[in-house]
Amino acid sequence: MMISANEFKNGMTIELDGMLYEIISFQHVKPGKGGAFVRTRLKDIKEERMIEKTFRAEEKVTQAILEQRSMLCLYKNSNNYYFMDNETFEHVSVPLDILGNAVNYLKENMQVTLSTYKDEIIKVTPPIFVELEVKKTSPGVKGDTVSSGTKPATLETGLTVQIPLFISEGDTVRIDTRTGEYIERV
Repeated sequence: MMISANEFKNGMTIELDGMLYEIISFQHVKPGKGGAFVRTRLKDIKEERMIEKTFRAEEKVTQAILEQRSMLCLYKNSNNYYFMDNETFEHVSVPLDILGNAVNYLKENMQVTLSTYKDEIIKVTPPIFVELEVKKTSPGVKGDTVSSGTKPATLETGLTVQIPLFISEGDTVRIDTRTGEYIERV
């Protein structure tokens, strides 16, 4: 489906030069001289990198309609994660290279969103907040309950985040998957 740059909306997915991009932000500009244009900030869906691109207002691009399905993360082996469709109970394997940063947040029995385009798996999106157990961190010191200092911690998925000093090994913490930051102890 072809759309003009005037029809852009945040969160829309478009196809450019064989690559899929999500529109993060856009701005319509109408200068005093010349034609109007649209300045956009795009996120490459596969490589998760940001680019900026300017389109003429009347320029047409292909809108990519992603199909999204709710899936249950079953297990992983050395090269793949395995998911089950909640409606059809169909099992799907996804290679690690497609998962990108999502691999840092996936646990067994977690609900995720799997996005496909033209029957090809594009990305797996974990929930916005996940609860992960702290596997390795330096011990807390008595009295470090209200200080604003942080220390590194390795979580059960292998992700390393900065956590407050009072959290110790075995504690469960809530992490924001959009930023990779500690939110709170659970």
